[in-house]
Amino acid sequence: MTSRAVSKPIDRARIAELTAIEQQRLDQRTSASKAMYVEATKHLSGGVASSYQGRDPWPIYIDRGEGPKIWDIDGTEYYDFHNGFGSMVQGHAHPAIGAAVAARYPLGTHFGCAVPDSVVVADELAARWGLPKWRFTNSGSESTMDAIRIARAFTGRDTVMKIFGSYHGHHDTVMVSIGVPYDSIGDRENYASLSYGAGIPQAVVDMTVAVPFNDAPAMERRIQRLEKEGRLPACVIMEAAMMNLGVVLPEPGYLEAVREITTRYGIVLIFDEVKTGLCVAPGGATDRFGVLPDLVTLAKSLGGGLPSGAIGGSEEVMAIVESGKVYQVGTYNGNPLSMAAARASLEQVLTPAGYARLDQLNDKILTGAREIIARYDLPGYAVGIGSKGCVTFSEVPVRDYESYKENQDVPLTELTWLWNMNRGIFATPGREEEWTLSVTHTDESIDHYLAVFDELAAALRA
Repeated sequence: MTSRAVSKPIDRARIAELTAIEQQRLDQRTSASKAMYVEATKHLSGGVASSYQGRDPWPIYIDRGEGPKIWDIDGTEYYDFHNGFGSMVQGHAHPAIGAAVAARYPLGTHFGCAVPDSVVVADELAARWGLPKWRFTNSGSESTMDAIRIARAFTGRDTVMKIFGSYHGHHDTVMVSIGVPYDSIGDRENYASLSYGAGIPQAVVDMTVAVPFNDAPAMERRIQRLEKEGRLPACVIMEAAMMNLGVVLPEPGYLEAVREITTRYGIVLIFDEVKTGLCVAPGGATDRFGVLPDLVTLAKSLGGGLPSGAIGGSEEVMAIVESGKVYQVGTYNGNPLSMAAARASLEQVLTPAGYARLDQLNDKILTGAREIIARYDLPGYAVGIGSKGCVTFSEVPVRDYESYKENQDVPLTELTWLWNMNRGIFATPGREEEWTLSVTHTDESIDHYLAVFDELAAALRA
């Protein structure tokens, strides 16, 4: 990421004015969602199935999706750049996946036993990632939870090291040092371990230690201090490219340095590829960046819209599972419907041609966004990889949580979400998220996104 001259400031009053207009417009045209929210809150806590689905003053309820588009219950049509929090890189209701699930259903949907498709999917994942042993789960949280347990059993240690600001699911061990106030995080050489919400025992929080992204020397120094305390980490769990501060790519040599450090200290390196896996390359970030971890975790896009997750690992580390020392279990692991969908996705959708198309589309949207940023002298930059990308409103490149919290223009990001929603672009809510393209997105969908962004830029400079 190259630096550039400081842009002309955007009038803060103009941002506030446009935000008020767009908020009112969104509220007025989502009356059916408002009515459903009132009904839903009677028995559905908060009116939603997950806290991340909530929104003030009410969530947007979705009716259906097809290819690159979705429709809310008010009948509004959107190009979907949210794609189920980055899960639907295949697009909605892909016919190949639908046919596989339809063919599987009459044969039985659940046995709690291994099925042939699980063998085929494991073989394909092993070929793509270069990791020989696989197990299945039902979600990203289950995948990271099991991977950490495997690492702890393999090393005989308890402490977990993670990247400050990264999200790895909703189990207690990793609900630490994620979205917290900037002035609470402490010194980057000794980041605080902070609970992400209530209900997490402090003893568990204290067992998880966070370090900055893109700073391998700081990671090693923290490992050395932990070693002196007699609590060398069992594992480092990290995204090879951070995907919840927008998109933050690893700097040259960083992942290689982390791999060398963890190997030298006998620490299991876990790449959490719940967001990057199958989305940025055939073998995820492991494939894209050429650094092989000891364990990798998958979910989201694996099941093509059905709940599914996976853990891949080396022969040495996964032997702890095969020996029976670790119970990696789950009633619905390798469910026949999920495995049928995953097999169809891997064999018929996420093919070399599919990835070439994703790269082409992302290049188009990134090129267009960068041109708009330059033409209107906006304080930001566009960054992406594979199907993922975003516009980050910051004068300086974000390389870790500190630079994100210090420099991200929050009001401008929130206005952008409202602006997009009111012009047929369904985007992930929140300033931390990125777009996810699908193989069903078209040049027209990218052109529409860029036209909407251009309109916003012009309004900001009016």
